[in-house]
Amino acid sequence: MFDIWLPLLGGFLLLILGGEFLVRGAVRVAEQFGISPLVIGLTLVGFGTSAPELVTSVRAALAGAPGIAYGNITGSNIANILLIAGLSALIAPIAVQSAALRRDGGVMLAATAVFALLAATVPVTRLAGLSFVLALAAYVWLAIRQERTAAADHGALYDKAAALKGVDPGVTPESTARRPLWRPLATALGGLVLVIGGGGLLVDGAVELARMMQVSETVIGLTIVALGTSAPELATSVAAALRRQGEMAFGNIIGSNIYNLLGIGGATALIAPSDVPERIAGFDNPVMLLVTLAFLALAWTGLRVSRREGAVLLAGYGAYVWWLWPA
Repeated sequence: MFDIWLPLLGGFLLLILGGEFLVRGAVRVAEQFGISPLVIGLTLVGFGTSAPELVTSVRAALAGAPGIAYGNITGSNIANILLIAGLSALIAPIAVQSAALRRDGGVMLAATAVFALLAATVPVTRLAGLSFVLALAAYVWLAIRQERTAAADHGALYDKAAALKGVDPGVTPESTARRPLWRPLATALGGLVLVIGGGGLLVDGAVELARMMQVSETVIGLTIVALGTSAPELATSVAAALRRQGEMAFGNIIGSNIYNLLGIGGATALIAPSDVPERIAGFDNPVMLLVTLAFLALAWTGLRVSRREGAVLLAGYGAYVWWLWPA
């Protein structure tokens, strides 16, 4: 048992700590080079909570475990909507800005549909991975432009960064005297080492757990791995809900799903292209698309997700996990 649970728990811990150090160090390095706080927030800080999913999926793909690699992506997105949004709405109804819903919600829906369609029809090649990464770069660039020209109308990436800052003020850019560059560089590199090591431990533990429990790696990836790597999103969204900042919880969920599909899915395909397991392509990706549509429909009605709707989302996640495990 220790051969399984120790790597799993240790991997989760290293991923979370490493991700925090990586973001803190990267933010300070970016400050030293004069990059604006807005750009830092929408890129380095906004991407910070997705680092565990990125490393885990890439390591799993390189290790020949596509069920864990793509199960982590799909399972994380489903958990973000059903579990994290549901729990956040249960704590406090989630307010939704109409502009963010149209712009960022539309991007999330389009990315989900394209990802599901490609996975079901063709192998996810390096060309597809490159296309996803470029699409994410274009989306972030447009988000930066829009935040600069319409600062009062914040989008999902801004809210995602703001939610993370609310939990960890250490990732907020500072206007202080210049410090030695080696310190933030060492922090960022140390965080990167922890994240990579944690991803390796997590994948090894997940593979052994699947063998012990005699369930597929895909099911482990969709549930235990996806839940573990989604822990930063859970913490930031719940914290935002407790502060009655539901729009930040909403933006954090949408921004995370976009990063997962375009950034993590793209990087995984770019580094270690492989077929998406039939189980995920034929069932779980359609579920992801369905819950994405349902979440956006709930958000559109009254521009809020109520406590009752949050309870429905949570019940949906319970039903999804219950359905998975007999497989």
